[in-house]
Amino acid sequence: MSEENTTQAAEPVKRQRTLIGTVVSNKMDKTIVVRVDRRVKHPVFGKFIMRSAKYKVHDESNQYNEGDIVEIAEGRPISRHKAWTAVRLVEAARII
Repeated sequence: MSEENTTQAAEPVKRQRTLIGTVVSNKMDKTIVVRVDRRVKHPVFGKFIMRSAKYKVHDESNQYNEGDIVEIAEGRPISRHKAWTAVRLVEAARII
């Protein structure tokens, strides 16, 4: 009996991958497009350059707008291109 309990407790907890990015489009229903930027060092010149990737993210309540900075988390596939979910609003867009 005690052996079974130790094997269940010893399983590692899978951490959910999270990223922070900027909302670039909210024109779809329950979906936003988030651009995540990262800095990469050039292999030859040593200069840091920006690389970006765009992710389609599930937004159940259509609450995020263009320019907002949001945190997204990876999850199960929701549709063909959508496997990320918006977790929280980090910073709202400034309206000028």
